[in-house]
Amino acid sequence: MLDTRRHGQLPQKPHTALRLYGELHYEHCVTRDGFDGPFSLLYLKQPAHYHGDSKQEPNLWLSPEDASDLSGTWAPGLRRRHFRTQDIKAEGTHLSARAPLLYNSDLTIGVVKPMTQDDRVFANADGDELFYIHKGEGVLTTPYGRLSFHAGEYLFIPKATPYHIRLQHDEQHWFWMESTSGFRLLNQYRNPVGQLRMDAPYTHRDFVEPELVPCEVPSEQRLIVYSKRGGTFSSHQMTADPFDVVGWDGSVYPFTFPILKFSPKIGQIHLPPTVHGTFATGRSLVCSFVPRNVDFHPDAIPCPYPHSNVDVDEVIFYCDGDFTSRRGVGAGSVSLHPAGVPHGPHPGAYERSIGTTRAEETAVMIDTFEPLKPCAWAQRLSVDDYDESWQKH
Repeated sequence: MLDTRRHGQLPQKPHTALRLYGELHYEHCVTRDGFDGPFSLLYLKQPAHYHGDSKQEPNLWLSPEDASDLSGTWAPGLRRRHFRTQDIKAEGTHLSARAPLLYNSDLTIGVVKPMTQDDRVFANADGDELFYIHKGEGVLTTPYGRLSFHAGEYLFIPKATPYHIRLQHDEQHWFWMESTSGFRLLNQYRNPVGQLRMDAPYTHRDFVEPELVPCEVPSEQRLIVYSKRGGTFSSHQMTADPFDVVGWDGSVYPFTFPILKFSPKIGQIHLPPTVHGTFATGRSLVCSFVPRNVDFHPDAIPCPYPHSNVDVDEVIFYCDGDFTSRRGVGAGSVSLHPAGVPHGPHPGAYERSIGTTRAEETAVMIDTFEPLKPCAWAQRLSVDDYDESWQKH
């Protein structure tokens, strides 16, 4: 969650009457952690409730649990893995094209390569969604307003928020994360009153919130909301338009964050990847690696050192640039280095890095304390000899 924002028409005090042109408007409260966490208040012309019984719908995408049924044909074990998501064929909508790769009880990690528009309004009641837009662009519309997204940006959508996405580019490729515990900014980046500290790697100005403008999604589409809860999809007929919002304030809302706005820290010697922390969940850390100067001690070895992360699985989505510590990966590759297996640069990269002054790479890394399980898509996209590549020179 970010700082509190304010848009449109609001009463002077929460939970009091808002009358515009003599008509009473209706407050809708969105809360996190029951009523103890961040919240936003939206004001609608009419209360938007579900009307009648919800209708169960066929799965809009395969759940990670269903997609993980490998029927004994693939036993990945404790092996380093490389998945070529660039080989997935673009097809379907932003909902039907979701391909889960890895998951645990808190996090689903996958890719989306949609090709066609989806008219549906969707609300994910299972968790927050965080996309890294590797390729493409589009427009997200929610009750909070309209938000454009572009390649090179994170797109955050809060849990249970009704949304519509309009694609605006022929080629789309998104790295997709869904968290049941939710995504947040790191606590150590905030001062006691909640501002981002002056030494944080990003500022409040770097995050872009929606613009409250008239909704362009046709009204008949906005009155049916498709939702996901417990991996089950349902549709709901609304009593009124949930996008007909005249004002809102609070700290729960969608946003975009350009990855190149992240300001990396550097030191005399190599710093651990936690300094690149960007978002956190209850059991995971999302890091952003961006082009940067590297360590300036005269004897520094800028390349990451070989290491054993005995408590976390590490996933990296390779975005752009020169991935000097890895051979064979390219833009769109995903690597998995599980806890219990030493990993680090490929042979030769450690030595070659001495004397370099810049790292020219962009990547998204996830460290998760709960072990990740593979899905069928991981099997299809796996590069068989990746684990053996540390033995080759």
